[in-house]
Parts: sequence; C-alpha cells; structure tokens
Amino acid sequence: MKLKTQGSGTVDVADSAFGAEFNEALVHQVVTAFLSGGRAGTKAQKNRSAVQGGGAKPWRQKGTGRARAGTIRSPIWVGGGRTFAAKPRDYSQKVNKKMYRAALRSVFSELVRQDRLIITDSIEMQAPKTKELAGMLKKLELDSVLIVNEAFDEKVFLSARNLPNFGICDAASIDPVVLMRFEKVLITLPALKLVEERLS
Repeated sequence: MKLKTQGSGTVDVADSAFGAEFNEALVHQVVTAFLSGGRAGTKAQKNRSAVQGGGAKPWRQKGTGRARAGTIRSPIWVGGGRTFAAKPRDYSQKVNKKMYRAALRSVFSELVRQDRLIITDSIEMQAPKTKELAGMLKKLELDSVLIVNEAFDEKVFLSARNLPNFGICDAASIDPVVLMRFEKVLITLPALKLVEERLS
C-alpha cells in the first residue's frame, strides 16, 4: 500500500504492517498489561500480627460485662491492624511477542485510517531551540504530537521537552500507549522503515 508523505510524495509500505484490521480486545489487553507493568506494587500495610504490641489480653474473658477481647490490635480497635492488609506484589502480566506486535500493527493501521500518521523525510535541528521546533510544528498545524525518529536525537529532545502535549521517542522504543496518547504521530521515513521491518 502507498502512504502520503509531507509534500506530495508517497512511500510504499507493507499491507501486513499498516493495513491490518483494528483488534480492540487485543489492543485493550496489551495496553492494560503495559500499564500494569509500570506499577510499583510497593504498597504495604500491617495486619493484626504485624502491629507492635497487643500481646496481653486487655481484660478477662468473662464477668466484666464488656465484649470479649483478646488483643488491643484487633482490626475492630482503633490502632489495630488492617483486616486484609496490602502486601508488596508484582502487577506485571505476560504478553506474547506475537500479541504485542499484532497490537502495534492494529494501532498503526488505525492511525493510517484516521489520517493521524504524518510522514516526513527527516526532523533535524541545528541547535536545541524550542522556538524553532514550535514554529515548525505550528506550520504543520500540530497541537498534540508524538515525534518518532530513527534514533534518539538530543537536539530534538532538548528542543521539545518544554513543549506541552508533545512527546518524542525512537523507532525501537515505540509502544501502543505512547502512540495513542497524542492526537497525531509525526514519523520520519527511516523510522517508518524500521517500524515496517519490525511489524512485517
């Protein structure tokens, strides 16, 4: 299939990479797994045995008229432990490589269908200048955009880091979440070829 580039050119890409059907269930599963993997999982609370103190029975079992109690650290007491205390846990989910690639194909194909994928020859900065990059994006009428370069470019990164609604990544570190976070995706031709090679 042919995709339009900035200006009036076109580029040939594989149907398998950029013409796939949108699999909503798969994309949802992969995105959920990706976000879950980013959770720290370091939350910890104390149950009744972990709270310090409470070794002695507060009062005798019978004869006081009060409800029986065995420890002052019972969950129903103020200062007691939590009934179902949270413990550190691993939230990561296993995602097969084939599933991950299929999800990326789905997202890229949907970006093409919605005219949200913009292809340009290259994005180069002579020096890290935010004003210059902002002007370039304004000329292209891009308010919320992810720039995908062939490799990490420090000048573009430094120019972009203070712009709102703007992201930058290289072709190797693309993921479904970052692709869907922005309204448009501006990708260079070399980066597009790398993505095509990865997804075909």
